[in-house]
Amino acid sequence: MADTTKTVIPRDARVAVLLGGMSSEREISLKSGKAVLGALQSRGWDAHAVDVGPDLPERLRELGAQVAWIALHGQFGEDGCVQGLLEIMRIPYTGSGVRGSAMAMDKIATKRALVGSGVVMPADTVWRRGEAIPEDLTLPVVAKFPEGGSTLGIVMVHEEHELEKALLDLGQLGEEVLLEQFVSGAEITVAVLNGRALPVVAIVPESGFFDFAAKYTKGLTKYIVPAPIDPAVAERAQRAAEEAYTRLGLGGVARADFIVDASGQPYFLEINTIPGMTATSLSPMAAGALGMSFEELVETILLGARLHLERRDDRA
Repeated sequence: MADTTKTVIPRDARVAVLLGGMSSEREISLKSGKAVLGALQSRGWDAHAVDVGPDLPERLRELGAQVAWIALHGQFGEDGCVQGLLEIMRIPYTGSGVRGSAMAMDKIATKRALVGSGVVMPADTVWRRGEAIPEDLTLPVVAKFPEGGSTLGIVMVHEEHELEKALLDLGQLGEEVLLEQFVSGAEITVAVLNGRALPVVAIVPESGFFDFAAKYTKGLTKYIVPAPIDPAVAERAQRAAEEAYTRLGLGGVARADFIVDASGQPYFLEINTIPGMTATSLSPMAAGALGMSFEELVETILLGARLHLERRDDRA
């Protein structure tokens, strides 16, 4: 049963900032976590870094953690695993619950959950390992490992001969590959904080494709906020981001990515439940456009920490 009550985080609470972790996005998480740690400490919180590994329960007990700020990216951190552990340990945590985290991590599950919601998405098909290569695709398509993050596990397929290699490579990562119709247009992103969309950020990579290098190499991508697009288009993207956030039952801050085609239609691609969190990351950038400092944003997210599942003895 969902717990809809707000948890009150006392000012003297011991905060565990969960960072690092065991996914391919470990290095990015370390940067996010260190930035979050510094922001919390600057606001007077008793915050401590905890590098997440198999010994996490012991580390949390030794620390005496009373609340967790999750700054993990990718598997074992963004997919509901850590959230489930914290529910069992009864430690309130930031962001989305177990179900929302797991669904948003899986691009296929996300898209299926949004069918009929009014959120416009590129057409897609799902290839499963061992099946024949689809013959009726209209190229180009974007082949995606459904649980990839930070643009990892994404391959652009322009020609038929590229498809077999893309499926072979991505099939090594998991049983399914999402084949999504390529939409040409401008890339934008919309952060949602506690259900409210923040200003739209435009993403302008020099290479024309927002891949891992463009995302994390300084100078290869330009970010503009508010995005220089038609206000009506920006509002459509914001409403779609809020709808995805609500439909998936997310919490804290999440960031939805879109492509805007030549007609001004925003196409939803995915939503990240734990987006990058440094002073120069996109969600803090969007919050900054409203006058919210990085430290204020980090603290706001902390104050929204809670448990999402009710346990029988909680009512005793």
